[in-house]
Amino acid sequence: MSDTLPVQRKITTKPRPSDVAFRGIVTSFGFINLAILTLIGAFLLFRGIEVFKVEGLSFFTDQKWEVTEESGITSGNIGIGAMLIGTLIAALIALVVALPVSVLTALMLNFYAPIWIRTFFITVIDLMAAFPSILFGLWGFFVLMPSAEYWAMLLNRYFGWFPLFQVDQPFFTRSPFIAGLVLAIMIIPIVTSVSREVFSQAPLDRIQAAYSLGANKWSMIKSVVLPFGANGVVGGAMLGLGRAFGETVAVYTVLNLVYAINWQILFGAGGNVASHIVTRWGEAGEYEVKALLAAGFVLFVLTLAVNFLADRIVRSTVKKGR
Repeated sequence: MSDTLPVQRKITTKPRPSDVAFRGIVTSFGFINLAILTLIGAFLLFRGIEVFKVEGLSFFTDQKWEVTEESGITSGNIGIGAMLIGTLIAALIALVVALPVSVLTALMLNFYAPIWIRTFFITVIDLMAAFPSILFGLWGFFVLMPSAEYWAMLLNRYFGWFPLFQVDQPFFTRSPFIAGLVLAIMIIPIVTSVSREVFSQAPLDRIQAAYSLGANKWSMIKSVVLPFGANGVVGGAMLGLGRAFGETVAVYTVLNLVYAINWQILFGAGGNVASHIVTRWGEAGEYEVKALLAAGFVLFVLTLAVNFLADRIVRSTVKKGR
């Protein structure tokens, strides 16, 4: 029997070369994305800062967009107030429609659906998130709009006493309501994916404790899963809201662009900053191009702020379990 002791194994936390290389590549791409994002924001601000100085606060409050250029002199009223309000209205309609559908779908996939159905629906949802906007716009125009107009008439008939559902003239085509429904279909995959991921992080010991106390599945979901994932659902909803803010082609296809604030969501008139930029860009002069880029910077900051806040909420929910 040998008295030789085995060589002690060295325990080290030093990462392998492959891990170092992978981390370096991922970090590099992250900084590249950050640099590109910064350059985009800087370009929009640089081109639009003259408009901010000339127009001042009225650029955010005025509802008219009237630009005339004669002999190199630009005059008119330039403001994105109506477009900003229209963007918020369409995005909020989308959120109101998409949030309950997304949460219920996420709960179904996590706690009710068989594995094969869960796998299939997760794949479909991920594919929907990658669909081009023009497909949603065309589908909304040719398929959804006829049905949505009928739904709008029903809402006006039975709930017309509510100010949002009032319509002065019976014109329901290409309304903020229809644009909101199209946006809702677009953001459902995002909100569903985030909600499903957050719900899957619910502590197993709390789930088992609820079952041991006699709770059924729905009672367990109400007492454990929903309180745990509430902040994550809010974060996912804000991520969807960020996409709804910046959507262009789909909204342009199904919304009548009118430069006036329309609080009657069923009436066929509204606004959207991104669609406004697309509409005016082709015929814009030098100063109007700067104004459109300034509007793009406002939308850029708004979307970035919403997405940043949503990311912080989701991260804190998953890490802290609250």
